Amino acid sequence: MAAEPRPGGSAETGGLTGPAHGPVLVTGGTGFVGRRLVRALAAQEAGVRVMTRHPDRYDGPGTPVFGDVSDPDSLDAALEGCRAAYYLVHALGHADFAARDAAAATAFGERAGAAGLAQLVYLGGLGDDQDDLSAHLRSRREVEELLTGGGVPVTVLRAGIIVGHGGISWEITRQLVEHLPAMVTPRWVRTRTQPIAIADVVRYLLGVLDHPDARGRTFEIGGPDVLAYADMLSRVAALEGRRLPIVPVPLLSPALSSRWLALVTDVDVRAGRNLVDSMVNEVVVTDPGIRDVVPFPTTGYDDAVRAALAERRGERRGER
Repeated sequence: MAAEPRPGGSAETGGLTGPAHGPVLVTGGTGFVGRRLVRALAAQEAGVRVMTRHPDRYDGPGTPVFGDVSDPDSLDAALEGCRAAYYLVHALGHADFAARDAAAATAFGERAGAAGLAQLVYLGGLGDDQDDLSAHLRSRREVEELLTGGGVPVTVLRAGIIVGHGGISWEITRQLVEHLPAMVTPRWVRTRTQPIAIADVVRYLLGVLDHPDARGRTFEIGGPDVLAYADMLSRVAALEGRRLPIVPVPLLSPALSSRWLALVTDVDVRAGRNLVDSMVNEVVVTDPGIRDVVPFPTTGYDDAVRAALAERRGERRGER
């Protein structure tokens, strides 16, 4: 059942602020961000469809529907009757991820337009467009544009590192701290970033849904702390009661460091490499406009780390 409008929402949920006609489709609803978003939407009694290639295996909240962004003909049934959709998929684990993501975004945008959706919401990446962006961030920008191809207003939220259990960027950080007695790192560990807690990402995703001031706009989202990657690693180590000496090495390129990353973490090698390549780009919020649309106090980095570590401990104990 679709949720009734909740003017203003709340700091905890973000709130549904617009008319509620028809369900909301979540692509990537079984992923790191998507599964949390689906739970939050379902908790607000919003009609939620979760698009998956294996609906028979889905056991979470919402209604599973078959759909595959690489198969345009499969999208029509999933989108039929929906008022909005979240686009949370990417192909970072593939060598040709940019081409795959471009084709998928093109098809999804066009089919969403044909289905008459009122809004698409896309989670992209932070980064200054005037910078020499990595292939990963250039692809995220391309997807933003291609999703508009069907005429549906797209709300873009650009984020940097998302701190939460199971997120690939966070897992790289946590595992480096926990697996190494010291780190020999490239100069880009001094690059500034603005990490954000996964709970805050979900709040923003909820808050822009149906919001008249969010349609067709791009927002930058981040937590209250701007940190160098080295500072992020050091603070995680301190919270875990560890000491992590960091020794920068000028000649350790992103390509070499991504190979080294594969030796000390269990993250997907190709996806990890694409993310590491992006670490040369500063990713900080330069336009705080989202605070006028979805206002709430964001979570500090240390608290976000504590929450991620606590969730991991709970999962290992079998808690849900």
